[in-house]
Amino acid sequence: MKKKTQNRLARRGFLTGTAAFLAAPALAQTGPGTTEVERDLSTIVRRNVSSFRTLDWQPYFSNLNKGAILVDIRSRALHYWGEDRQTYKLYPTSVPLTEDLTRRGRTSVTLKDPEPDWRPTPAMKQRNPEWPDYVGPGPDNPLGTRALHLSWQYYRIHGTHDTRKIGRRSSNGCIGLYNHHIEELYQLAQVGTQVLLI
Repeated sequence: MKKKTQNRLARRGFLTGTAAFLAAPALAQTGPGTTEVERDLSTIVRRNVSSFRTLDWQPYFSNLNKGAILVDIRSRALHYWGEDRQTYKLYPTSVPLTEDLTRRGRTSVTLKDPEPDWRPTPAMKQRNPEWPDYVGPGPDNPLGTRALHLSWQYYRIHGTHDTRKIGRRSSNGCIGLYNHHIEELYQLAQVGTQVLLI
């Protein structure tokens, strides 16, 4: 029973870093009357809060020319530092479903797409033949309201209309953000912004 409870809670993950952060002080104070589910939830929240933390850019980038984006796959968080050295943003993300869909390393923003349309990649279509060949811009688009194309073919940082995906392993390779977060990041990022996935 305990294993099922842990698995169910682990699948839920945390939906937003803010919610987890605000909930942590209350949930971390578990006492003798705490139920097993509350203890499990408290452990999950503490683990997510410890990984969903602010970072400095210096260990990852040599400069902030055109800004810098760090995506931490493990903690499911995206960090943005502005060229002005004053702007810093931290967003919860969705990450690839499996390790073989996950790409790590250095890339950059090559295109800012204000109204993304979506076509499944050949590999996605092979795995999911029932998927449509094309979805135009709009509320049902899997890329959400904005997309940042990376120099790696098919890879994007984009919004999502399915908010349940944020904080989870749920993508086919891309990094997903809430639509209001990608809209903010879209305004901050430039073509040429450095991107590092770790």
